[in-house]
Amino acid sequence: MRTLYHLWLDPFSRKVRVTMAEKGLEVLLTIESVWEKREKFLELNPAAEVPVLVEEDNTVLSDSDAICEYLEAKYPEPRLIPVDLYEKAEVRRLTGWFDKKFYKEVGELLLIEKILKQLKGVGEPDSRIIRVAQKNMHFHLKYICYLTDRRHWLAGSSLTLADITAAAHISILDFMGDIQWRKYEGAANWYARVKSRPSFKDILLEKVPGIAPSDNYKNLDF
Repeated sequence: MRTLYHLWLDPFSRKVRVTMAEKGLEVLLTIESVWEKREKFLELNPAAEVPVLVEEDNTVLSDSDAICEYLEAKYPEPRLIPVDLYEKAEVRRLTGWFDKKFYKEVGELLLIEKILKQLKGVGEPDSRIIRVAQKNMHFHLKYICYLTDRRHWLAGSSLTLADITAAAHISILDFMGDIQWRKYEGAANWYARVKSRPSFKDILLEKVPGIAPSDNYKNLDF
């Protein structure tokens, strides 16, 4: 069976996991503590980053975008990246928005301060950084509301990799209880539709050692 090396609360791993679940692909999940820089794992990915997918024929793929593009080409149904050139470009634009801009300005900051420092035992959260990330988060959630006011899904009329990517990142904040959903009705309705999909079930059931999710994390309806 194919193996996916991943890490708790890693949005890039979640992006690949949900993509695979949408396509009905079975995979063995293996936790990889990347900060340990395990030699065998470095042989798979010298960048020491997850996710890493190892296929049954021992083909090794890393980087969430590369893995998802590979899966889309090899298993095209259901289609998560449109054929239409404009629609494809919009999906990739939004995927890049959340993987780069959102993660840099919001997700990574909160993940480091509120989760990774605790997992690694390397100090207390910096409240100043947390406040900056939460201020940035408001802008991004308003942008999701803007998109969902005009489209059924983020990139258009159907679920795409853009929705999966955004939801993977949002799910980390939802786990930490950082979103006041009542302030972002459009974003809340969109996220509820994504997290209600069977492909998201295992994400919501995932347990992080020593860290409990927010009270509403598993609720499908806000």
